[in-house]
Amino acid sequence: MKTIWFHMQGYRDLPDDFRDRYESIWVTPPTDELCDPETVGKYLNWNLDELELADDLGFDGLGLNEHHQNAYGFPVSPNLIAANLARRKSDAAIVMLGNTLPLYNPPLRVAEEMALLDCLSGGRLVAGWPVGSAMDTAGCYGITPTEVRPRYYEAHDLIKQAWTKPGPFPFNGKFTKLRYVNLWPKPIQKPHPPIWCAGGGSVETWKFAAENDYTYSYLSFLGHKAAQNMMNRYWDTVAASGRDDNPYRAGFAQLVVVSETDAQAEKEYLPHIRNFFDKSLYIAGHQAAVPGYMTKRSLEFNLRRSGGATPFGAVSGKDMTWREQVEEQGIVIGGSPKTVADRLTEAVKNLRVGHLMVILQIQSMEPELTAKNTRLFAEEVLPRIRGIWDDQGYEDHWWPQGATRNAQARSPQVNGSSAAHGATRSESDAPQLTAKGAHS
Repeated sequence: MKTIWFHMQGYRDLPDDFRDRYESIWVTPPTDELCDPETVGKYLNWNLDELELADDLGFDGLGLNEHHQNAYGFPVSPNLIAANLARRKSDAAIVMLGNTLPLYNPPLRVAEEMALLDCLSGGRLVAGWPVGSAMDTAGCYGITPTEVRPRYYEAHDLIKQAWTKPGPFPFNGKFTKLRYVNLWPKPIQKPHPPIWCAGGGSVETWKFAAENDYTYSYLSFLGHKAAQNMMNRYWDTVAASGRDDNPYRAGFAQLVVVSETDAQAEKEYLPHIRNFFDKSLYIAGHQAAVPGYMTKRSLEFNLRRSGGATPFGAVSGKDMTWREQVEEQGIVIGGSPKTVADRLTEAVKNLRVGHLMVILQIQSMEPELTAKNTRLFAEEVLPRIRGIWDDQGYEDHWWPQGATRNAQARSPQVNGSSAAHGATRSESDAPQLTAKGAHS
């Protein structure tokens, strides 16, 4: 199984009365009142330190995404963050989940920048393309809600053609018209980097992923138990499309916290979990459920599944207990290394996922606690879960060709002439994320 250290990159310091004073974490929270640019610079350096630490500790991939005008997570251009990671001497994948295609005009920009990242990293890029949240697309960028998905499909076609067809050639779409498509450079990976879809439960996204032989990653914060029905439906869609049941066709994002004991985990992490659900997932319903954004079929499915809740959730987290969050609902997987490994194994097998996005930095967590969480997971949990699917003979056909970390067999080329992108830094070169070593 592949484990990706996924960074939300949220604003870590929001006022205690945020929920009382503002209507939403997204689109409209006043930046001049809440967001200090110098503090953002500090946070961005912390974020990179944490991603680099995860790389050095042996995670299979590093995960990034794109969002706008919010404190929930503000990597407005994940490609800029990825460029810092791409030039590291590493064999970990750079998992972009990803570039929100409808936001780009023309989408050729995504083809160019992702190709550049693939070249810079030595073929380690995952090209993740979410349709985009209603908040980002309709709320922040003013896209007509009914045009979001058509724009996505057209952008997808343009980018794949740009990566695979000889140029120059014309592209004459509804939303993008180009006389010359002539990509400089093209990606290292052939025919193109692996394409991953990500979503929060739209039926059309499962179908699109299955029909195109892409992976589908479910990005939700309601936990693995709440995801079971939705992932079952995804696997039904895969079967109906004539595809096999390879678990690497699926990914899932899970909040995880690890400490020496279950009791210590509750003590250290519960305040941050409460903060995250109370503030970071406080999204106005009229922003998350914009009329026309979701198709009738997907809307009906989500209403039946959740009683109208959005993939982000909208309940206050102030009074959430450890028993509710962890023991009963499985929204967060937390505890000692053994407890976490056992529960993650159960979740991974039940959902049948080969790509696990672990969220180990939860909004308000300081760098020292994030480093502890990351290190304990890497050293004491990761070895227990890494081989979950190994005995069943599945191959991960959706993993970057240059990301050779923990591969069962490595070619002479990877260990020889391509070693510049095939080895992690030595221990002496690796940055240590500590109170003194973190950027401040």
